[in-house]
Amino acid sequence: MTTLLVIAKEPRPGRVKTRLTPQFSPEEAAALAEVALTDTLRAVAAAPARRRILVLDGRPGPWLPPGFDVVPQCAGGLDERLAAAFADCDGPTVLIGMDTPQVTPDLLTVDFDGYDSCFGPAEDGGFWALGLAEPDPQLLRGVPMSTPVTGAAQRARLVTAGLRVRDLPRLRDVDTSADTEAVAALAPHGCFAAELARLQTAGRR
Repeated sequence: MTTLLVIAKEPRPGRVKTRLTPQFSPEEAAALAEVALTDTLRAVAAAPARRRILVLDGRPGPWLPPGFDVVPQCAGGLDERLAAAFADCDGPTVLIGMDTPQVTPDLLTVDFDGYDSCFGPAEDGGFWALGLAEPDPQLLRGVPMSTPVTGAAQRARLVTAGLRVRDLPRLRDVDTSADTEAVAALAPHGCFAAELARLQTAGRR
């Protein structure tokens, strides 16, 4: 069975989804981050897993469902924080972020048979999922993060290490106002879509 990791920030105004402003206020951006995280955690909770871990910057809130271990993110850049998350795991492990609320349990049910890793590219050039049959933190350390070539660099690191890579579907992260509508349309029955509709309705009053 697979360990599922979610790396996330506590959804507090001014700390999350800052690129959604000024279209949304910091409070509204945090509300959207919270429901994105809620949808993500529900998908993880519904997927088969040996263990579910939330790697959190901040403190857990009422949005955290039962069945998750919560561990704090370490200090350092994102590559170091992702590496540390894998370092605490053994056996097949898949890590995702909180930016793809359209993720489904089926997408997270990864079969490593015939593969050493899995890789889910994001439309912005990053990646939404990274799975390793045998977690090795060195496969992440030093990869440039939050750039248009992050995904390509991370995948190349896997290939260079001689790993057989299973490619997952490309997904769209929620980073900008345009992303919110596109992602909500992909998962119209989720908490994210409902909150976006509520905010848009409130803004038209």
